[in-house]
Amino acid sequence: MRMSQLLLRSGLTMAAAALPFALATPSAAVPTGISVSTTGSSVTVTTSDCPNSTNGAFGTASLLASGQANFSQGRQATLVGTSTSQSASWTNVTPGTYTVIVVCRDGTTAGTQSVIVTAATPTISATASPSRGVMGGMGGASEEYGAVTLVGGGALVAAGTVAAVWYLRRRAKPHRL
Repeated sequence: MRMSQLLLRSGLTMAAAALPFALATPSAAVPTGISVSTTGSSVTVTTSDCPNSTNGAFGTASLLASGQANFSQGRQATLVGTSTSQSASWTNVTPGTYTVIVVCRDGTTAGTQSVIVTAATPTISATASPSRGVMGGMGGASEEYGAVTLVGGGALVAAGTVAAVWYLRRRAKPHRL
């Protein structure tokens, strides 16, 4: 019994020691061959897996919405660039989840990757200013609470303080109430 506990503990210790190394080593997953990025409502895909071109076109990239499953159903763009780097982009893409598929001119798939497009963040002009000014202070300073809320909060803080003092005094001298 004692030996099995010892073996179990040593095995768990070794597993815990090996965990950081297992997490640090790269996985054996195959790279997609494409890199997809979003900026606002624009999506751009780049690859270097399509080095052969015909009249400057290296292949086709397709942007598929979540309900589309076929390459030809999505918004298509032509891959342009050089023999070392090709790219395609789409503008005015509505927010949502999309799949980008790149097919080279020779018919091979360079890669597939999912991308999430979020709504573009609005820009604030330099002339805009808050109507009531900057509301500085601690977290609750921008909202006005009623007297009942403040008295209730103060009572909770006081009760917590009294309970903590009582507990610490009782713990220090067990014969006292």
